[in-house]
Amino acid sequence: MIYIAPSLLAADFSNLQTEVKRIADAGANYLHLDVMDGAFVPNISFGAPVISALRSQSNLIFDVHLMINDPIRYIDDFVKAGADIITIHVESCADPLGALRKIREKEVRAAIAISPATPVERILPYLSEVDMVLVMTVVPGFGGQAFIPETLDKVRAVKRHASLNHLSIDIEVDGGLNTQTIGLATEAGANVIVAGSAIFKSRKPRAVIDEMRKIAAQHPYKA
Repeated sequence: MIYIAPSLLAADFSNLQTEVKRIADAGANYLHLDVMDGAFVPNISFGAPVISALRSQSNLIFDVHLMINDPIRYIDDFVKAGADIITIHVESCADPLGALRKIREKEVRAAIAISPATPVERILPYLSEVDMVLVMTVVPGFGGQAFIPETLDKVRAVKRHASLNHLSIDIEVDGGLNTQTIGLATEAGANVIVAGSAIFKSRKPRAVIDEMRKIAAQHPYKA
């Protein structure tokens, strides 16, 4: 199944409650929540209090992407805020395994992310510990970037590794996804699609989401 996860970074921050309801009504599955600390990535976004405030306003799956250093320090905070999925970056912590296991101990889905410059081999040892892998298809930290096609090699590698080892995991892609690029991602093996501007900036988000699903169905995974 294809899951559509609009990224809150592209929303109108002056009216988040309405924005989240708008994309839920449009057929989104997840709300992708990019937490940035100004250290691991250059920008600062929002933290647990904003997520907590939105939790009571939405039944969407809260897909919390921690672009922060040493994320294990804050896992309890994001669990309490209402995260359904917590993603850590392999590049951001000294003990990824410890962080992933702490997330799972809290009965929250655990995911690991990889940036474009990082070899895919860095995350393969952790695949048996995760529910999802997030392959960044742009450099993390900024919205509105152009999709990097070469990152799909990582998606294919993760998909192959999971299949060979009989692992049932989702593969998420984030960055530059829209109706022009979603087919490339789904053919490579991705099934969770993060899209920010393409959905939140549209006056007809339902039409965009419907079109993305249609294109994804036309471009299934090619082994």
